[in-house]
Amino acid sequence: MARILHTIDTTGPGGAETVFINLVKSLSGDNPVVAIRGPGWVCDTLRKNGIEPVFVKSRGSFNAAYLLELVKIIRRYRIDLVQSHLFGSNLYSSVAGLICGVPVISVFHGFVDTNRGERFMSVKTRVINFGSKKIVFVSDRLRQHFISEYGFSASKAATVYNGVDTDVFYPRRDDSIREELGLGPENILIGALGNIRPAKGYDHFLRAARIIHSKHPECRFVVAGQGKGALYDSLLETRKNLGLEGIFSFIGFRENAAIVLNNLDVFVLPSVSEGFSISTIEAMACGVPVVVTRSGGPEEIVENGRNGIIVETGPADIAKGIIRLLEDPGLETAVRERALAEVAGKFSLRAMVEQYRLFYDPAG
Repeated sequence: MARILHTIDTTGPGGAETVFINLVKSLSGDNPVVAIRGPGWVCDTLRKNGIEPVFVKSRGSFNAAYLLELVKIIRRYRIDLVQSHLFGSNLYSSVAGLICGVPVISVFHGFVDTNRGERFMSVKTRVINFGSKKIVFVSDRLRQHFISEYGFSASKAATVYNGVDTDVFYPRRDDSIREELGLGPENILIGALGNIRPAKGYDHFLRAARIIHSKHPECRFVVAGQGKGALYDSLLETRKNLGLEGIFSFIGFRENAAIVLNNLDVFVLPSVSEGFSISTIEAMACGVPVVVTRSGGPEEIVENGRNGIIVETGPADIAKGIIRLLEDPGLETAVRERALAEVAGKFSLRAMVEQYRLFYDPAG
C-alpha cells in the first residue's frame, strides 16, 4: 500500500481546503501523512477527525527552508507519492519529488490559483510539468485554461470533479439561521456560501437582491463566509446605499455548511470567476435549488433548466434567474430532484476518491 503525503498552501476555510480535508479523511485508513503551513481551520478540522498534521514553515517568494522540510518529511516517513493542492504547494512538491525520486500529483482548484503576472511563471510551469506525474484540474474549463494560457502539459493533465460527502450534505430542514435572523415562515431565504473575495461577485448579489426584493418583499438574503478589510467594508456600504440593511445579512464563517444550506430556499453562486464550486454541489446535495453564473466551472455542474438555473454574471441576470425559480414551483421541484440524483453519482465523494486512487497506482 502506497504511503501518501498530502499538502496544501493555505490554512483557513475554503472550497479547496474542504476538498483537501475530505480526501485525507477518506484515505485515513491508508495512514496518510499531512503537511500544512501552520495552525488554523485546516489544522483544527484535521485534528477533530483524528489526523495530526506536520507543520512546515513558509515565508517569502522562494522558501528554501520549506523545500528542505518537504524533502525531510518525504524521506522520514518513506513517502511513496505526494499529492499537493494549489500553486505554491504544487511547485515546491514537484521540486521535492524530483529530489527524492517520488511521483507527485499536483491539483489546481481555480482560475485565481495564478495569473500571467506571476514572477517566473514559465519557469514554474516547466518545473511542475517535469516534476508532476499528473496535473489535476477540478473542471475541464480550468484544465483547458491552464494548458492554453500557461503551457501546462496536456498529456499529464486530467480533470477530477470535486465530490461531496452525502452522509453530511443531505436534505434536512433546519431553521436555526432563519431564527437567528428573525425570519418567519412567510420569508424566503436566498443565500450564498463562501469567503468574501473579489471573484465571488457579492456586489452583484447585493444589487440583484435589490431587484428581487422590490418584486418579492418577502425575500431575505444571506452570505455565510469570512469577511474583513476594504472589500467587506465596501459591501457593507453598498448594502446601506441600496437600503438593504435588515434585508441582506453577512453572518461570517459558519463551521457547519450543511446547516446553513438547509436553512435556504434558494442557493445562489454570483461569482465572476470559479474553478468549480464545491458549495454549489453541497447545496444540490441538500436539496436546495441553485442559481449559478457562467463563471467557469459551474457550467460543468449545472444544465440550465434541468438541474438548476445558470445565468450570465451581473445583477440583472442573477435576479432574473432567481425570480424565475420563485415564480415557477414546478421548475423548482424538478431541478431539485434531478440535482439530488446527479450528486449521488457524478459529484459524490466516493467518485472523487476512486478517481484519485487510480492515479496512486504505479501504472496509473
